[in-house]
Amino acid sequence: MSSRKLVVEADGGSRGNPGPAGYGALVRDALTGEVLAEVAESIGHATNNVAEYRGLIAGLGAAAEIDPSARVEVRMDSKLVVEQMSGRWKIKHPDMVPLALRARELAEGLGAVSYGWIPRNRNAHADRLANEAMDAAARGEHWVRKTEEEPGEPEPPPAPSTSTLSTTGPSTSTPLTTVLLRHGETPLSVEKRFAGTTDAPLTERGRAQARAAALALKGRGLDAIVTSPLARCRDTAAEVAAATGLDVRVEDGLREAAFGEWEGLTFAEAGAGWPGELKAWLASPDAAPPGGESFAHAARRVRTALDKLKVRYRERTVLVVSHVTPIKLLVADALGAPLPALYRMHLDVGSLSSIDWYADGPATLRAFNDVHHLET
Repeated sequence: MSSRKLVVEADGGSRGNPGPAGYGALVRDALTGEVLAEVAESIGHATNNVAEYRGLIAGLGAAAEIDPSARVEVRMDSKLVVEQMSGRWKIKHPDMVPLALRARELAEGLGAVSYGWIPRNRNAHADRLANEAMDAAARGEHWVRKTEEEPGEPEPPPAPSTSTLSTTGPSTSTPLTTVLLRHGETPLSVEKRFAGTTDAPLTERGRAQARAAALALKGRGLDAIVTSPLARCRDTAAEVAAATGLDVRVEDGLREAAFGEWEGLTFAEAGAGWPGELKAWLASPDAAPPGGESFAHAARRVRTALDKLKVRYRERTVLVVSHVTPIKLLVADALGAPLPALYRMHLDVGSLSSIDWYADGPATLRAFNDVHHLET
């Protein structure tokens, strides 16, 4: 069973009870609080209770699309729905029975589902979505809102997450394949300095490495290119885009870890200025450089970025242009390795790695730190 936990917030209502009705629901990552999915719909003429149940059903359905094995906590300001779904109140109204049955069917398909009542002011996001839907219903419109992929809209919900420690046997589905390309050489990488979020450009050799990677990837059947927002990755991705004709999408979660006060310094310089902090950082992924980001914190946002890739590019092959830390984190995730494994991996500039992410089984690391394309 997945260890992931999701939160569903749902609401529904009508103008008149019964009257023009609609529902709204969203799914959050319980760890980060990030909204992973939104859905809302006008449903014509209905009662408050029908609309509330429809919101619950939509929220559970969205959670199931994200990770069918997740543990889900449902939060609603409808005491009726919470008590009925918890089994403490009987369902007497005939309109409610089929809706409750559908909600239970969805809940049974998830890892575990619990229900909790919250006051309306703590359900403001779902309430806002429901009110948008009710406004549309009052105008006589059939209106649906789902998370869109267009720039400026909320990101799509993550795809089904797979436990890397699954014991259910070999996978049978078509995986999402991520081809992982570390950016080309920069002046900071030549001098072995902390680059982090510093926007260092590629050297001429780095651009040559990017072109060599592009040539190697031209026949790999890529469907998309996703890159870190930092210039060294965007410039590397641009070379592959020129060779393949694919567009480039930027994903902020794939940026390098922030090294704070150590940005631009060598290990020796960081050790001279912060000996205790550097020792702690080298010993624990929970330790952060002064003013920077720990590997544990970076792992959470990289996991979120991976989840977005899983839904947007399900069963496709995607080039991910990123940095040492995010690529190592993805490899550790695929292997089910603890975060300290990052200290035992080496990744060259311009190198290629590859991971298959299956929806019904463990991920598979197919290549790591391949630099054959750079030897010509």
